[in-house]
Amino acid sequence: MALLPVAEALERLLAGATALPGESIPLADAADRALTEPVVALRTQPPFNASAMDGYAARFADVGSVPARLSVIGMAPAGRGFTGIVGKGEAVRLFTGAPLPEGADTIVIQENVRDLGGGQIEVTEPTSAGRNIRRAGLDFLKGDVLLEKGRLLDPAALSLAASANHPSLTVVRRPLVAIIATGDELLPPGSELGPDQIISSNAYGVVAAAQSVGARALDLGIAADRHDAIAALVGKAVEAGADVIVTLGGASVGDHDLIHDVLTGQGMQLDFWKIAMRPGKPLMFGRLGNIRCIGLPGNPVASLVCSQLFLKPLLARLGGRSYRQDIRTARLAAAMHANDLRQDYVRAVVREDAGQLVATPFGIQDSSMLKMLADANGLIVRQPLAPAAEVGDECSVLMLR
Repeated sequence: MALLPVAEALERLLAGATALPGESIPLADAADRALTEPVVALRTQPPFNASAMDGYAARFADVGSVPARLSVIGMAPAGRGFTGIVGKGEAVRLFTGAPLPEGADTIVIQENVRDLGGGQIEVTEPTSAGRNIRRAGLDFLKGDVLLEKGRLLDPAALSLAASANHPSLTVVRRPLVAIIATGDELLPPGSELGPDQIISSNAYGVVAAAQSVGARALDLGIAADRHDAIAALVGKAVEAGADVIVTLGGASVGDHDLIHDVLTGQGMQLDFWKIAMRPGKPLMFGRLGNIRCIGLPGNPVASLVCSQLFLKPLLARLGGRSYRQDIRTARLAAAMHANDLRQDYVRAVVREDAGQLVATPFGIQDSSMLKMLADANGLIVRQPLAPAAEVGDECSVLMLR
């Protein structure tokens, strides 16, 4: 199978991927979820004319000029309105959020009032008509569309939905990605290693990548290099209702790379297998019924770079979220050799210098070196057959953070 260009591989991987069905969940659980339908106001806000300040409700005819002396006939804290009528020369003490009493049309703030004792006050500063009143419906009216379908529920959107009296919302179901590491040489962190063993690290980064775009991650652990061991974990992924199965390692062409055999044996339709990129050439993609299967390379850096380029856009789309890679233009701080037929993703440190981004590639780019990836905040993207580049030349950088 010929090497597939990165752009075409991404297009094929995303083909037919749409937002998953909706589910109704409590408002308290809806943060960072995408709406499947508009949110319509179930009430008017404010539901009544309300005081915007602590002060006194009065008639403008009585307080339009100062000094003005008024009789206080009652009090209205928030949540308990005054039931009488404010007449000539009268006022009601009220607090922010309290309903405006009948007969009153202006709020005099408490800082502009002097308490004379005996239920009498004096207004010391002039007040304009209708001052300090939040009119009914100032924010929204019952039936208004407040949030559109597809809106990601940030803090302001959640508070707005609550204010509109929605105890629950219908949102896109979070995609579930099941992750299976493979390899006899792998042991979990904290293990005592034998002479031929290494720590399994890739899954932790892939889980984090999935969660960063709102997906749920199910780490199924490490499968030994046996058909039955891999098949057992694939079975668990299917039983769990995974939307995406991600395998780590074992998707190349060696005698012990069994992922392809196991998945095709269970009915997976292979789409592609080998990408014209570095790192990440042995990337596999296929479909097992409605489940999308991605075989990531075993090398840690390749696994995480492919997660950035392929897994995150897929999971974001399934979750009803928009997603764009953060590509910027920078100047090279070091010369780079001409590129071959593969698209290169070169780990680099990107910094701002005199208002311009400058990218410094690391000298060694071995795909097993995780520390370099952790130190990098960008990947210089080198197109296939790109000519040699000199210091100061422009380059494209995929920002990682």
